[in-house]
Amino acid sequence: MQIDCDKCILVTLKHDDKLQDGFECAFQCALLYTTVYGQRRIRVTNLSLPCTNMLSNLFRSADLDTQFACLLKRAAIEIPTSPLVQVREQVTNLCINILFSYRKFCATVSSSGQLILPEALKLLPLYTLALIKSTGLRNDGRIDERSFWFNYVSSLSTPLAVPLVYPRMFAIHNLNPKEGDESFLPPTIPLSSEHVSDDGIYLLENGEDALIYFGSSVDSNILQQLFGFTSVEEGPTQFVIQQFDNPLSKKFNDVVNVVRRQRCSYLRMELCKKGEPSGQSIELPYATA
Repeated sequence: MQIDCDKCILVTLKHDDKLQDGFECAFQCALLYTTVYGQRRIRVTNLSLPCTNMLSNLFRSADLDTQFACLLKRAAIEIPTSPLVQVREQVTNLCINILFSYRKFCATVSSSGQLILPEALKLLPLYTLALIKSTGLRNDGRIDERSFWFNYVSSLSTPLAVPLVYPRMFAIHNLNPKEGDESFLPPTIPLSSEHVSDDGIYLLENGEDALIYFGSSVDSNILQQLFGFTSVEEGPTQFVIQQFDNPLSKKFNDVVNVVRRQRCSYLRMELCKKGEPSGQSIELPYATA
């Protein structure tokens, strides 16, 4: 297996002895590997964490991205041997059990119909629903796509786990060309149809692919500045981004380059028009909780 700085290895630990409150528990991990120059090396990582018997402390210090990366990889491991409906049920039940434990042992008395979420994990239900709708766990997904998803997820780094199932979306029809910082990214937009207008153009990226979505009433002048054509029907399905001699095009290229540097990926670009099959996931709410 090839190991680089973008790989993530998941390990589940079990202990038999009772841990004492207030003391620290130490972990040590050793990786024996061969460099590209044929040198055998060993890397040792040490970690020391405090122990507590207060469940509220555990929820307060929870790391959402790491927790979800663990959930994602556990789901991927089950795909080759378990029915998809069973994997989706396991993912859902794990999220429910986490939230139920917080409500039962950590939350103050409140109405039974009130939704109570730990502050550090308040987006966990949203990400769980997005995972259930992802390529790897959908019934209508093709076998080759699911196989790629499984292998990609198996070594996916923690920072890329959430974007894979809950992408970022930017509006690119109203970029501010006067913004001089090339590392500047526009504000992200919630993945819901109510935030998508017919006269807008949007960039949706998940760290591996990028979808450029066109509304049905996009200004032809903006299309000409960004892509070199004046009508959505003229645009190709797959294309290579070009930089034209205007401030809006330069700003759009800067945004794409920043995203590519953040994701360490070139991002496969695809154009999508409203009404096409590939646009259904953006016309409807992508993921809601």
